[in-house]
Amino acid sequence: MAFNTSPNAPFHIGEQQAQERVGARETLAHWGGRAIRPFFPEQHRDFFRQLPFIIASARDKNGLPWVTMLAGDIGFISSPDKAHLHFSALPNKGDALEHAFTDGAEIGLIGIELESRRRNRASGSVTKADKSGITFAVSQSYGNCPQYISEREWQHTDVDENKISVTQHRHLTPSMKKWIASADTLFIASGYSEDSHDENKPSAYGMDASHRGGAAGFVTISNDNKLVIPDYSGNNFFNTIGNLLLDPLIGLLFIDFDTGSLLQLSGRAKIDWDSEKVRAYQGAHRLLNIDIDKIVQLDGVLPLRWRLPEGIKGGLMVTKKVVESDDVTSFELVSHNQTALPVFRAGQYLPIQLALSAQDALTERTYSLSNSPTDEHYRISVKRESHGLGSRYLHDSIQVGDIIQAKKPNGDFLLKFPTRPVVLISAGIGATPLVSMLHSAIQSNVAPSIHFFYGARNGTHAPLLPEIRVLEKQHDRFHLDILFSQPSEQDTLGEDYDETGRITGELIQRKVADLNADFYLCGPTNFLTDLIIKLEALGIRRDHIYSESF
Repeated sequence: MAFNTSPNAPFHIGEQQAQERVGARETLAHWGGRAIRPFFPEQHRDFFRQLPFIIASARDKNGLPWVTMLAGDIGFISSPDKAHLHFSALPNKGDALEHAFTDGAEIGLIGIELESRRRNRASGSVTKADKSGITFAVSQSYGNCPQYISEREWQHTDVDENKISVTQHRHLTPSMKKWIASADTLFIASGYSEDSHDENKPSAYGMDASHRGGAAGFVTISNDNKLVIPDYSGNNFFNTIGNLLLDPLIGLLFIDFDTGSLLQLSGRAKIDWDSEKVRAYQGAHRLLNIDIDKIVQLDGVLPLRWRLPEGIKGGLMVTKKVVESDDVTSFELVSHNQTALPVFRAGQYLPIQLALSAQDALTERTYSLSNSPTDEHYRISVKRESHGLGSRYLHDSIQVGDIIQAKKPNGDFLLKFPTRPVVLISAGIGATPLVSMLHSAIQSNVAPSIHFFYGARNGTHAPLLPEIRVLEKQHDRFHLDILFSQPSEQDTLGEDYDETGRITGELIQRKVADLNADFYLCGPTNFLTDLIIKLEALGIRRDHIYSESF
């Protein structure tokens, strides 16, 4: 199999090898380059500007990768243009990357908003570094899905200089092991560079910063210098894995959200693709076996603290369990202590906590709310995933009458302007938040028109479609188009579905009378990337397109 080694290829040879191994390369070859941009879209620039911190990776003077956090007041990140970010902050004294952000240094970034679970990544280089901060020039920029992000709320605090300490180690101490064993979040530094033939041009690809998350304790401590990190399903870009295939050097960052402390590790990673050990980690597709070489611990250095959102007191009781399709089941939930539920807005998700085993801590998962915000209950419609621990547990173990612990609904994928025409576009289980939006748009009674493009494989994989059909019959302003990509023999064209194939720009242009509308998209990343490009080609403004991936 030939690999694209062009300097302009969005994925380097290591990423392509990993994609090839899991059968994702052909798909990514079609749309990967569209998802990865050499600039920051306006929405990403706005996103970075309002963050109180950013995660950054780089190499020290010895070429070892590390990852750290830069923090400040809101506004410490600015974006002078679509190609640059400026951080008016520097690493703390004693940080493993204290002297790494020099002119020309390659760095990776991940901006992450824990309270909303949004994140965007970028890689590039430092164009200027001085006492005022760091100016970053982007080479690759793209969004990430919100999977495995533990929701937290932040607040500023004064740093007590008397409580700051920086120590260096060669082995994990008992307190470090306890720290790692309770962590549900970590960040990874990895990198790979291809030497450039032009000495004035930075080498391709450079550094990457990525996020990993799971239930508290998802990282296994093998001994004083070894960790095992399970690698779950993601966007199939394989930025981290691809880097490690070519350069096994790795950096890790653990954050103590209660004390504002950082634990930085640097070492070497070996990928376990398919041994028996992988199967011991439920839901994992592969493992990263880490040998730790160096450790830096920075206590009390951050001007931020985080707390977990408050749970819904008494939990939620399951009152209905409804099979919606071959692989989707809905769960209707009410307050267990019979108090009013916290209100939610159409498009938001519900964080729930599941006891997957008697030995493990609660595992958090988030599922879009699929019912009307005016209901006196919540409803989540969950697709059973073959590697999904949470979805399998819900389908197989949760029954009517069971109690589920949950936090308040959250998320910023919202129905924003119901006074304008509304176009909803879904693929598969992406219909769930859009059905909630549909209810809300109809009930507001102010949207001039509502159009729903519903995409599914076939009639047995079409969750919530009967409910949507009922709404179509009841409301003249609402128009529905159903597309099946692989209709079965039992599906009748013109009765069960309207067209064969996938949702296209041509179809939208043909069916939507007024393109001066707000478009809400939910589906897999490749579906969103491709469709957003097509919508923009139709002249639809980017700030009229809202999307969420799963």
